Amino acid sequence: MADMVAFGRRTVTTEENFAEGHRACVGCAEALAVRLACKALGKNIIIAMATGCMEIVSSPLPWTSWRVPWIHTLFDNTAAVAAGIEAGLKIKGMKGRGADKKIHVVAMGGDGATADIGLQALSGALERGHDMLYICLDNEGYMNTGIQRSSATPYGASTTTAPVGKYSIGQTTWKKNMPAIAAAHNIPYVATACPAYPFDLMDKVKKGAEIDGPAYVHILSPCPIGWRCAPAKSVYTGRLAVQTGVFPLYEIEYGKYKLNYTPLKLKPIEEYLKLQGRFRHLTAETIKQIQERVEREYTELKHRVDSQKQVS
Repeated sequence: MADMVAFGRRTVTTEENFAEGHRACVGCAEALAVRLACKALGKNIIIAMATGCMEIVSSPLPWTSWRVPWIHTLFDNTAAVAAGIEAGLKIKGMKGRGADKKIHVVAMGGDGATADIGLQALSGALERGHDMLYICLDNEGYMNTGIQRSSATPYGASTTTAPVGKYSIGQTTWKKNMPAIAAAHNIPYVATACPAYPFDLMDKVKKGAEIDGPAYVHILSPCPIGWRCAPAKSVYTGRLAVQTGVFPLYEIEYGKYKLNYTPLKLKPIEEYLKLQGRFRHLTAETIKQIQERVEREYTELKHRVDSQKQVS
């Protein structure tokens, strides 16, 4: 049995299934998110991972940071590969060849591999009801290939394919709401998480893996290189994303919404934006526009949670 270390009233395993020695950038919150997720998942898992930052940094032949079964997939077929693994395990079980313990099938992909290139395969896997957990590691762009914009890139951010200029604000569309898209498939579990809140993240990953049926966990992962923020402030930046309402922490279990972090008052969006060079060109008017949208969407989410409480 792995050793445990105490943090207040909580304990966490010291076992590292995503091991040290990978080549992630200094301050990479995505690597922290994967490490925490693997602590929650344990050994009885099979991971299918899309091409992207974490695949590149963790598996340079002949080395690997993975201490659990892991397979590298393409951008577009990660959910399909995971669904195939789940179906194969199910057939083995029917034939009496299953393992003593349930093996959790987990797919991991970045926001590009999830919200863009792999959306069709993900939607199909969720619709078919495969018993698997899909984790989106959202650093809001194609960071591995040069900081190109994705549909998860926030409005106003400057990227290499949506650069700020005399006639351009940068990204001109608003961030795609992937948790809502996943929830629209009426699956048992959807959640948002951030490594800045580690116990919340681990609890949600564990719940998503153990629940019967498909589950989706969307993890915001600050990227110092792409976001142009200080590596030492990755966790702080993630906290501000939550505390300003840009990225609320919530879960949807069998259709019921629950907010996991509810500040008495949201912090001003400017505190979050000013830490990141990708937003340094924004005017006071644009910041006000973003603030109004964040507040409106957060209010709508909170109203949905409150209305369900009243019904129950």
